[in-house]
Amino acid sequence: MICFCAEQFPWRRLWQNPVDLLTTGTTDMAFRALLYRRPTEPDTLAVKHGSQIFAIRLRRHRRATRYTLRIHPSEREAILTMPPRGSLTDAKDFAQRHGAWIAARLGRLPKAAPFEHGTTVPLRGTPHRIVHRAGRGTVWTETRDNGEKIICVAGDVEHMDRRIHDFLKREAKADLVKASNRYAAQLNVKVKRISIRDQSSRWGSCTTEGSLSFSWRLILAPPFVLDYLAAHEVGHLVEMNHSVKFWRVVGRICPATERAKAWLDTHGNDLHRFGVQD
Repeated sequence: MICFCAEQFPWRRLWQNPVDLLTTGTTDMAFRALLYRRPTEPDTLAVKHGSQIFAIRLRRHRRATRYTLRIHPSEREAILTMPPRGSLTDAKDFAQRHGAWIAARLGRLPKAAPFEHGTTVPLRGTPHRIVHRAGRGTVWTETRDNGEKIICVAGDVEHMDRRIHDFLKREAKADLVKASNRYAAQLNVKVKRISIRDQSSRWGSCTTEGSLSFSWRLILAPPFVLDYLAAHEVGHLVEMNHSVKFWRVVGRICPATERAKAWLDTHGNDLHRFGVQD
C-alpha cells in the first residue's frame, strides 16, 4: 500500500498556487518538469530535398541557445539539436532550409564497410581481410603464407559484426591503457579510469578527476596516431585547456604530434565508415 501524508507534502498548496511551489526549496524542484512537461515529441522529422527524403533525428539540449545541425558519421544520419524552449515548427523550418546542406554532407560520406566476410579493415593502420571460420565464436588474427593479414571470426555468421566490434574495442583499450599509463608516468600524473566509446564528434576526452575516454576507432589508425591521442588526453591532466603551454607539454612527450594531427585531418573521417551499414 502506498500512502501520501498531506502534512508532509504540500498537495493543497500545489493545487492552489503552483507558481509558489516552483520558487521553494529542493523538495519541490521535481515538480518543475511535471508542471511544464512538454507533450511527447517525435524522435525524428522528415526533410525533403529534390526527390530525396531524409529522416533527421531530434535532440533537445538544455545548454543549446540555437538550432544546429551535424552529421553523425557512423550512424550516417543528420542530428538537429534544439534549445530547451525551441518549437517543433521552428525545427522543421530550420531543417528544411538546410536540406541542400544535409543532402550534400550525407552524400559525401565514404562508402560503408560493414564487418562481414570479405571486408577489409585497417587494424593498427594495416589492412586485414575479415574471414569467417568454422568453430567456436572467437576472433583472432593470422598472416597467410602470401603475407596477407586476416581477421578470423568463428561462430554463427549473424554474430560476426558484434564479435569484431568487441574484439576491436578490446584491442583499442589494451593499446590506449598502455600508451596512457606510459605518458602519465612521464608527466607524473595519475589516470583514474579509461573508457572506450564510439564517439563521433571527438577522438578523446578528459575530466578533471582523471577519467579518460577514447573512440575505439583509433585502433584502425596507425599506432603513432593512437599514441598521440593518448598523449593529448593525458596532457590535459597537466593543462586542462588548449593553450600554448598545453601544446608544449604534448609536443615534449609525443614528437609525432604534428604528423598525427595531419593524418587525422586527412584520413580521420574515413575511420567512421567501418562497422556500419549503408
